[in-house]
Amino acid sequence: MSPRPGIDRLQLLQTAAELADRDGLHALTLAALAGKLGVRSPSLYNHVDGLTGLHAALTLYGLQTLHDRMLKSVAGRSGEDALRHACLSYVDFARSHPGLYEAALQPIRPDQQEIQQVGDQIVELLLQILVPYQLSQSEALHTVRTLRSLCHGFSSLDRAGQFALDLSLDDSLEFMIQIFIDGLTLHKTRQ
Repeated sequence: MSPRPGIDRLQLLQTAAELADRDGLHALTLAALAGKLGVRSPSLYNHVDGLTGLHAALTLYGLQTLHDRMLKSVAGRSGEDALRHACLSYVDFARSHPGLYEAALQPIRPDQQEIQQVGDQIVELLLQILVPYQLSQSEALHTVRTLRSLCHGFSSLDRAGQFALDLSLDDSLEFMIQIFIDGLTLHKTRQ
C-alpha cells in the first residue's frame, strides 16, 4: 500500500512533534495524529509501524534536529565560543520542543542503528569542540557526559518550573556554562 498523496513522512513527523510538544510524548496517540493530519489511523501505517514505530521515528527525528541545530550554532566558531553556543542550542531545543526533546531521550535499542549513528554524531560534534582543551579520550567522553548532564538538568528543571526566584534564567544558564568552561580551562592548565 502506498502513502496517501499529500501526506509524507516528514509532514507526519513534524505534526507528531507538534502534538508531542503541546501535550507530551506519552500523550501522543495514532488517533490524535491521524485527526490532526485529516486521515484515518490505519493510513499512518504506510509511514510508521504503529505507535512504537512512531516513537522510534520521533527519536531519530529529534536527535537529527538537535544535531542540526547544534552544528549550525557552532559553525565558524571554536573553543569557548563553540562550546557556549553548543550548550545554548541544546537548551533552546529542549525549551522550544519539549515533546521532541523527550523523544530524543528515549533509550536506543541495539537494533536501532540509524538512531545510534545520529547519537554518535552528536557525541562526535562535542568531541571536536573539545579538541582545544587537549583532553585524553576518556576525559573528553566524561566531559561530554558532564556537559549533557548540565544542559539536561537545567532544561528539565526549567521545564518543571523549578526556577521560581525572580532572577533571569538566561543569566543563570550563561553562568552555568561559564563555570563549566572555567573548570575545563583550569583542568587544562593543571595538566
